[in-house]
Amino acid sequence: MIYPQPLKKGDKVAVICLSSGIIGEPYCSHEKAQGEKMLREFGLEPVFTEHALMGKDYIMSHPEARAADLKAAFLDDSVKGIITAIGGIDTFRTFPFLMEDAEFINAIKQHPKFFLGFSDTTNNHFMFHRLGLQTFYGQAFMCDLAELSGDMLPYSKAQFESCFAPYYGRRITPSDVWYEERSDFSAAAVGTMPVSHREEHGYELLQGSPVFEGQLLGGCVDSMGEMLMTGNAERYEEFLAEDFGKCPQFREDMTVQAEITKRYNIFPAAEEWRGKILFAETSEIMPTPVMLGEYLEVLKKHGVFDNISGIIIGKPMNEKYYREYKDVWRETVDNAELPMLYNVNFGHGAPRAILPYGAMARIDANKQEITLT
Repeated sequence: MIYPQPLKKGDKVAVICLSSGIIGEPYCSHEKAQGEKMLREFGLEPVFTEHALMGKDYIMSHPEARAADLKAAFLDDSVKGIITAIGGIDTFRTFPFLMEDAEFINAIKQHPKFFLGFSDTTNNHFMFHRLGLQTFYGQAFMCDLAELSGDMLPYSKAQFESCFAPYYGRRITPSDVWYEERSDFSAAAVGTMPVSHREEHGYELLQGSPVFEGQLLGGCVDSMGEMLMTGNAERYEEFLAEDFGKCPQFREDMTVQAEITKRYNIFPAAEEWRGKILFAETSEIMPTPVMLGEYLEVLKKHGVFDNISGIIIGKPMNEKYYREYKDVWRETVDNAELPMLYNVNFGHGAPRAILPYGAMARIDANKQEITLT
């Protein structure tokens, strides 16, 4: 595996749109400004890739432009880090432009960069994992650096600061508070804090040994499931139509995403999960327990659960389906010996930790800590 250098003050960091281009819309200008300000306070120099601010319609219609931006960022020696603006639903459309480009693949090896994103960016993380580059899951420009209160959420900020040093020995512990997703992202919300709650649960061991270890591999459950849903468009549409029915290309996506993923061997094969710790979390769609079960069944059929050494599960956004999700995980995995740690602060539920792909991790539920060894 190729390990990028940690960030350092003075580094130029490129903000990129690999899925949604909402950051380029005028009504998001206050978020863009806040995110830039935050990066500069960290001593970083923010730049936006060539097409990042073209707007959501352009970005949606031009996956080749998104791919070109990523390639350009890797070829630019002055860029040391790449941060995704936000997630979305179709970053997989960049694969044909990247995985068939020898210059891009060589650039990853010759010019490795710190790469950070989550949600739909799961697809890109798996692509980089296939190409041998370690990347980092857990935060994004608009969701974290552009926090409207005027500063990053304290737990998230400490996690971002940790990216300025090697991750070895870092301990990830539960946040004392969690935050509801904002309902208002307008300029009128600048200076306000999201609704917060005291954490009542901490890390919950659902089953298995309280101590387990392995290399980290995973992402957003929704994204991982949809990468593998070959030939099941009609079956899954009934669950997803309410969430994505207004998206014009979604029906097509359901028929091509798994094919493209398979064509470029993006999703790890069953044997590649051996000894890994699966980290998994649900999206802002907050899928119903039935839909979560469908996603997990797809992973189960692929052989993921037969090979891993344990699972860490992200805190559900807004704690919706908190109890129900626990039951779905236990029932679907159907292996009481496989350790599962629940309610970990990463993914869509705020605040957010940052998890390095491929890092060896030791989980100790009794001590309430995840140590990156």
